[in-house]
Formats: sequence, structure tokens, C-alpha cells
Amino acid sequence: MRPLHHHLYLLRHAKSSWEDPALADRERPLAKRGRKACKLIARHLRERGVEPSAALVSPALRAQQTYDRVARGLPEDAAHWTEPRLYTADSGDLIEVLREIPADFRSVLLVGHNPSIQGLATRLATDGNGLADLHRKFPTGALATLSFAVPWVELRPGVAALDEFVRPKQLAR
Repeated sequence: MRPLHHHLYLLRHAKSSWEDPALADRERPLAKRGRKACKLIARHLRERGVEPSAALVSPALRAQQTYDRVARGLPEDAAHWTEPRLYTADSGDLIEVLREIPADFRSVLLVGHNPSIQGLATRLATDGNGLADLHRKFPTGALATLSFAVPWVELRPGVAALDEFVRPKQLAR
């Protein structure tokens, strides 16, 4: 029997605006720089042929807007839903959320926040190109691609490899 091969795409929401200091944190929209980063990441996903089975998105406005813009580079039939736990989750909570993913989903895009996104990536990935950069900083709009050969329900620290870590700044042409 061939081992399972899953992909997890961890996307930190793009840069948010601080123009209106009266807005609650959850209601902050994307800044101009964030909108540009989304366009770059969407193009990158399209060029790489990334087709996640599903997307889980934080309820924060900046995360929702990030997904909406990045989804332009994804297949239209990908399932997606807002996952309220992503807004306040730590990396351990994110592992628990991912363990609930249906077994037939081969790849998942998770759009969330730091420090939980970076913490999750560094807990799951034990090797791979860009791991040192990932440990240093996970900037807004950055995307980590991880792969692993266990079912979602068995996801745990140390089972993944970091296939790629890209920052919007790298993708600007």
C-alpha cells in the first residue's frame, strides 16, 4: 500500500491596515501592501499548480480578505470554511483543528495568524529548504508548504517536511 501524501499550506494573513485605530483587531482590513502581497501569492499558487482540497480561514477580516484574494489563484470548487478557533489558537490548538480534517482531503490551505502559524510550521517540520528562515520570521503574507505521510488524525510535531517557504517580497518581479 502506498503511503498517504498530504500537503498543508500555511498562509499568514497579509499586511493589515492600522489607519482606523478605533477598529477592533478582528475588524482590521488589508492594507494596500497586503492586497499586493495577495496578488503575488495567488500568482505563485497558480504557477505551482496548487489545488487544495479545502481551506480553513480565520474569521478576522484581514484573514477573510486574504483568502478571498488568494483564492483567485485556486480552483473554484475547493471547499472552504471560516474556522472561529483559528483567531485565538496557539500551535497546539491548530494541530487539533487539523486532526479533524476529513481523511479524503489530500491538501489544506490554512489562513491564520502569528505566532500560531509560525509555531505550527516549526513544530511540524523537521527538515526542508528554508527551515532556518521559517524559524527566524514568518512575515505577513508568507506561505509555508509542508508535506507529510500520516493521515490528518495522526498529525503531530515532527512528521512533516518543509517543501517551500516564500515571502511576498521574494515574489515581486
